[in-house]
Amino acid sequence: MKATSSFKGQTAGLYIVPTPIGNLEDMTYRAVRILQESDLVAAEDTRQTMKLFNHFEIETKLVSYHEHNKQVSGARLLADLQDGKQVALVSDAGMPGISDPGSDLIRSAIDADVPVIVLPGANAALTALVASGLATERFLYYGFLPRKKKERREALETVRYESGTLIFYEAPHRLKEMLGALRDVLGDRQLTLARELTKRYEEYIRGSVTEALEWAGEDVRGEFVVIVEGSTEERPTEIAQEADPLQQIERYIEQGEKPNAALKRVAKERGLDRQELYLRYHES
Repeated sequence: MKATSSFKGQTAGLYIVPTPIGNLEDMTYRAVRILQESDLVAAEDTRQTMKLFNHFEIETKLVSYHEHNKQVSGARLLADLQDGKQVALVSDAGMPGISDPGSDLIRSAIDADVPVIVLPGANAALTALVASGLATERFLYYGFLPRKKKERREALETVRYESGTLIFYEAPHRLKEMLGALRDVLGDRQLTLARELTKRYEEYIRGSVTEALEWAGEDVRGEFVVIVEGSTEERPTEIAQEADPLQQIERYIEQGEKPNAALKRVAKERGLDRQELYLRYHES
């Protein structure tokens, strides 16, 4: 093992600087100072970051660092860091390194023994979690689910039995489809939809997944944080294998699943033929 430390007065290194997720008043004094003092600021979208620079009168050189140029740009930034320069990393909004390519640059800097200094600041996931009213003692941040239907369902299957509160991000045009997948795989749990956080039209929608589906029309707007209550179900390994599969289907239905979804789930968990199980269930 090796230890690294940051100390007061240090200038060289990679600084991770959170930026406001909506309200510019959430920018900290320290964040402004670090951006002003740095030799370079690596931004996910330089046009977006320039608005922040203009507001706070920051004149530091901006360079582009995003998903499509991270290999080339990341190598250049790492060379600058190894030359003793102070580089600040920002994303479009919130904490860099969370669901963006900043995590790659951070790993590269650590591997090269370059100091990494993270500033605390704005974060949409934790803001929404605290305001959701759901349990905060244990939670799992997932981020964006896959876009394709099959892959999204498989991803949800991996967190079905997670007892902690679940945190997802979702774009407005995919929200309704995502909520439908949540209900099919996780059941009709309680959730909170948070959108436009810290902005003028900030809104929280609290209720069940079904109620959220009824609320979500075809023209919803704003980037969403979706906070979902954790599971109270037993994991499949904890279900007695000698139990009747029909009883297992009924138990899942009692927990909020639709009959067909419960039937498919039991067939998959037990390795049974779905059609035969379907006939058994409807003959019983």
